[in-house]
Amino acid sequence: MTGRTASPGPAVLPLGELEALVTVGGVDTVIVAFADMQGRLVGKRVAARYFVDEVANHGAECCSYLMAVDVDMNTVPGYAMSSWQTGYGDMVMKPDLHTLRMVPWLPGTALVIADLAWADGNAVDVAPRSILRRQLDRLSERGLVADVATELEFLVFDEPYRQAWASGYRDLTPASDYNIDYAILASSRMDPLLRDIRLGMQGAGLRFEAVKGECNHGQQEIGFRYDEALVTCDNHAIYKNGAKEIADQHGKSLTFMAKYDEREGNSCHIHLSLRAKDGSAVFADSGQQHGMSSMFQSFLAGQLATLRELTLFYAPNINSYKRFADSSFAPTAVAWGLDNRTCALRVVGHGHSLRVECRVAGGDVNQYLAVAALIAGGLSGVDQRLELPELCAGNAYEESGFERLPATLTEAAAMFGASALAREAFGDDVVAHYLNNARVELAAFNAAVTDWERKRGFERL
Repeated sequence: MTGRTASPGPAVLPLGELEALVTVGGVDTVIVAFADMQGRLVGKRVAARYFVDEVANHGAECCSYLMAVDVDMNTVPGYAMSSWQTGYGDMVMKPDLHTLRMVPWLPGTALVIADLAWADGNAVDVAPRSILRRQLDRLSERGLVADVATELEFLVFDEPYRQAWASGYRDLTPASDYNIDYAILASSRMDPLLRDIRLGMQGAGLRFEAVKGECNHGQQEIGFRYDEALVTCDNHAIYKNGAKEIADQHGKSLTFMAKYDEREGNSCHIHLSLRAKDGSAVFADSGQQHGMSSMFQSFLAGQLATLRELTLFYAPNINSYKRFADSSFAPTAVAWGLDNRTCALRVVGHGHSLRVECRVAGGDVNQYLAVAALIAGGLSGVDQRLELPELCAGNAYEESGFERLPATLTEAAAMFGASALAREAFGDDVVAHYLNNARVELAAFNAAVTDWERKRGFERL
């Protein structure tokens, strides 16, 4: 990461250019969408002319239950903002025109990310984008800007999504037969798909850097250049949704779930650095230990100190915790190190590019929440002037003395609910909302009978 001036920049597709395309029939549809609790893009397709004439300035309505359902879109109890008792009223999707862009893989279609508001104009505080905005505002008050990059891994399968669903996701064929970490040959078999994803994302305004094979069968990682935190998180949502749509067009499927099988899981390493609004570096100081400024040291110490209590925002699902396995390149120890992939927090780069890489999140993470947690934890360290503990120079999986990340969603939710920092940084309403989400998932999982149970118990128990 390098320093640069703080500016949202022009829209990927200025509204005037969209209107010209609509006039000549080049665009007929605009997707107005936002990321829900699970990080999925949800919203509606509106007629392009209607978007230009009405929605761009006034927004579009959607049901408030979109921020109060489980992954199956079931209405579930326990949410203060939306329920049968409150009548499941509307929210307003307010388009952020800085995110307006073409969607190259969907003909005649543009897309815009929206912020959620109530009819009175107040923000929906529990919306992931709102939660991140609040932390970015805290940075801005201090004259700081966060630059972020997210590195998403996924597994590719030869079966299309509907066939995978019909089979119960059993006996799927990975797109490679062996470990293809950095391998060119086996990855080339996937390149027709990967190339369409890369080019599609470039056409949508993302800045592609590189693609590489990973350890699990059919596993890949496509990397995009860092940007300001909100831009990166929006791009992450567009990429994740678009990659699935493009895979479907190829008659294949891919998954970002944290742990698909007993081999390596899908990570989402999050790189974060801060800079002043004039572009100058604030993390680097050649006169300090490891070239890290005193502010960076306290910021990192805060992230480390709050990692366990904020894990719910890094690992939001039951499956997330199965990824935390020793000697798997997924972290288990609350430790930091210099270019040490056994640690939860890895410091990399130098000078303007000096940054922290959080290795806790999996591919299932809600990126807005995770980045918000990294900022909130870091600022708590700065405010308290925390001293950075000794780094881990060896194998964090084996060294004693380090605390461990929560091993289950139950443990993480309990720590999040007891966290004074979470309530101070995010608010009681946000904490209650996401604790309820965790309780809903745990209750659904605990009520389910799995293939594992049938295999072990049908005959032998």
